[in-house]
Amino acid sequence: MDYQTITYRLADNIATITLNRPDVMNALSTQMRAEITDAVITGGREARCVVLTGAGRAFCSGQDLGDRASAANIDLERTLRDEYQPMLNAITDCPVPTISAVNGAAAGAGANLALGADVVIATESAFFMQAFTKIGLIPDAGGTYFMPRQMGMAKAMGAALFADKITATQAEKWGMIWEVVADDDFADTWKARAAHLANGPTVAFAEAKAAIRASFENSLEDQLALEAKLQGKCGKTRDFKEGVLAFLDKRTADFEGR
Repeated sequence: MDYQTITYRLADNIATITLNRPDVMNALSTQMRAEITDAVITGGREARCVVLTGAGRAFCSGQDLGDRASAANIDLERTLRDEYQPMLNAITDCPVPTISAVNGAAAGAGANLALGADVVIATESAFFMQAFTKIGLIPDAGGTYFMPRQMGMAKAMGAALFADKITATQAEKWGMIWEVVADDDFADTWKARAAHLANGPTVAFAEAKAAIRASFENSLEDQLALEAKLQGKCGKTRDFKEGVLAFLDKRTADFEGR
């Protein structure tokens, strides 16, 4: 696909996808959603870590409502089903670790796009906002799924109903994101995190993701059985053997991702 609204860069086993409509704070258009979907799937095949970030001062301002005449006529059910769901599925089902490097405002669907990644790292000046009720809507793009799991029912309900700005520092304290970083250190930090994942045991990362996501639906017995099954798979990888040898040799493991 010839990308027009994003950029895609593959280097050192890291696929960096940058939302690139800074003039509209990287608002999500139909084309951008299709391009993100394609790029995440491509990154999952080509890289060992996928990063989503934004160009300019925002990560993503959410749905592009366009002009006044078209905004009221958007078929939201179709748009969510046919455009948002494939994009979010591509992120959550990605076979390699995903990072949202939130460089600025993440509002509406843009906030939930960020929360769909495995790890969210935000710059200190960033914020998250479930802006939906301000225009008579409910949180979508996975917001009603991600928020209760990441920050609990009370905070999720308040975020949805009041549509307040949630600073990056608050988001970290509430368990909504993994890490908040000083603005000056932001780029170096997320790049180092991405490099760590891109050079790690890729199969183990994938199975850890699968196990953690499954835990919300499983009993303890079911989860223990799943852990045993997935651990057995990891135990047959070259990376496990390399990890054990590195531990015994007191050196850093050189993981191949297989």
